[in-house]
Amino acid sequence: MLGEIHRVVSALLRRLGLAALLPWVVALASALLFAGCSAPAAKGGGLARVKKAGVLRWGGDVQGGEPYVYADPKDPNRLVGFEVEIAAAVARELGVRAEFVQNDWSHLVPSLERRTFDVILNGFEVTPSRIGKVVYSRPYYVFAERLMARKGDPSIVDFASLRGRKTGTLAGSLAFELLRGHADVVMYEGTEEPYQDLVTGRTDAVLLDDIIAARYGVPKPELRVVGDVRDGYYAVGVHPDDADLAAAIDAALGRISKSGELEQILTRSSLWNERQARLVAWSDADQDQMLGKPPPPPPLGRGHVWLFVKGAGVTLVVSTLAMGLAIPMGMLLALARLHGPRPLARLAGAYVEIYRGTPVLLQLYVLYYGLLPYLHLRQHLEARGLGALAALEPLFVACVGLGMNYAAYEAETYRAGIQAVPKGQTEAALSLGLSLPQTLRRVVLPQAFRHSLPNVTNDFIALLKDSSLVSVITVVELTKQMTITAVDVRGWLGPGLLCAALYFAMSYPLGRVARRLEAKLEGQRPKAAAP
Repeated sequence: MLGEIHRVVSALLRRLGLAALLPWVVALASALLFAGCSAPAAKGGGLARVKKAGVLRWGGDVQGGEPYVYADPKDPNRLVGFEVEIAAAVARELGVRAEFVQNDWSHLVPSLERRTFDVILNGFEVTPSRIGKVVYSRPYYVFAERLMARKGDPSIVDFASLRGRKTGTLAGSLAFELLRGHADVVMYEGTEEPYQDLVTGRTDAVLLDDIIAARYGVPKPELRVVGDVRDGYYAVGVHPDDADLAAAIDAALGRISKSGELEQILTRSSLWNERQARLVAWSDADQDQMLGKPPPPPPLGRGHVWLFVKGAGVTLVVSTLAMGLAIPMGMLLALARLHGPRPLARLAGAYVEIYRGTPVLLQLYVLYYGLLPYLHLRQHLEARGLGALAALEPLFVACVGLGMNYAAYEAETYRAGIQAVPKGQTEAALSLGLSLPQTLRRVVLPQAFRHSLPNVTNDFIALLKDSSLVSVITVVELTKQMTITAVDVRGWLGPGLLCAALYFAMSYPLGRVARRLEAKLEGQRPKAAAP
C-alpha cells in the first residue's frame, strides 16, 4: 500500500518540478506512521480504565434522531432514546455511570481508535468492513434492511430489481455495503434526506434500517414499502485493545436481556418484535455466525488510485465552474455597491453580508433540499426528454451554491481593488469625455483586476478545499472518495496522504500561474518562485 502511494506522490512531485521535496514528504509520512504505531495501548486495560474514571463514555450522533438518541421535547438539555437507556443500563452493570459524547456517525470508528470515547453505541451495525477494526459485543437489537420505492413506480419489486437503479442509503452503513456493485448508490449523511429525494424523483429507491424507514419513509404518502431484504444487528463497538471491557459489556448485555430489562427498554420505544426474542438466548455460536469470517481488507492499489483521480476531477470541475460564476457575479455586486442606485447598492450589500454571514454548508442544504424541490426542475427536464441533465442536478446545485457563496467574497475583493485605483484617474477620464461605463471598463477595472488577482487566486485555492462540503448533497468528490476508500482498506493514513497529494497537485500549479500572470500584468519578467 505504502509503495503504491510512494510511486504516485513521486510522479506528482516530478511533474511539478518538485522532486527535491520527496525526501521531506517521505520523512513526514514516516514520522506520522511511527507516531501512530510506536506506543500502542496496553491490551486488556479498558475495564480498569473505565472503573477508575467511574464513567463509561459512549460515542454517538444526535443527528440520527428519534428513537436512537435525541433531545427530550420537554427538556432539550436532556437526551432520551432507547440507546440512552441501554447505555445507562450497561454502565450500571459495570458499576459506573454513562456519559454521551457527540461525534459524527460516519467517523465513529476513527474516533474510537483515537480514544475519544470508550465504546460506540449508536445504531452501530455489524458490517464485514468493520470486523477487525472494532470488537463487536453481542447485539442489543435485530433490525431489517427495508426497501422502499415510490407508489407510482411498479418496476421496483425486490433487491434484484435495483441493479443499475439510483438507490439512496447512508454512507458507511450495512445497506451501503449490500448495494455496492449492485445499484447506483447515492450516499447521504442524514436520515430524512434519502426519502425526500425519493419523493421528488431524484432517486428510484431507498434501502435503510426498518427503524429509520418506519419513522422517515412510511409516513410519506407518496412512498411504499417493497419488502425487507435481510436482517442486521446493532451492537456495541469496543477498541480491539480493550478485550476485558468487551467481555464485561457482553456480560452486562446478557444480564439485561435475560432479566427482561432490554425488552422493557425496546417496548417503550415501540421497537420490540418477534426478531428480538433471539437476543435472550444469544450464544457464542450465534455470535460466531453473526461475525462470520470477514475477507481480508484489500490493499490500496491502482483501482483506488483511479477512483481518487476521478474524485479529483469532480472537485476540479465543481471548483472551476463555481469560480467561473463567482468572478463575474462578484464584479457585478462590487460595481452595484460602488456605482449603482441606492436601492441596488443596498440590495447588493445585503447579499454580500447574508452570504458571508451564514455557513456555506447551510446554504447548500437550503438550496438543494429546501428551495429546489419547489421549483420542480427535475420534473421539467424529464418532461422535455432531458433526463440526462436531470441526473446532473446535484452537480449543478454544487456549482451554483458554491459560486453564489464565493461571489460575496469576490465582491469585496473587487471593491477593494476598485477603491485602490486613485480617484484622480477616474476624474481625468470623465473630464476627457469618457462615460462612466467606459471609464470603468478601460481605466479602472484593468488596474483593479491586477490589484485583486492575488486574493482571487487564494479564493480559488480555498474553493478547491471547500468543495469537499458538496458531499452532503450526494456529490462524490475527492474527500468523500477518501473516506469511502479508508473504510475499504481499513486505514486512514494511506488514503489521507494520497488525497492531500492530489489537492496539492491541483492548487500548487494555480499559484505559480497566478504569480506569472501578476508579473505579466506589471510588465515584468516572471521570477522563479520558491517551492
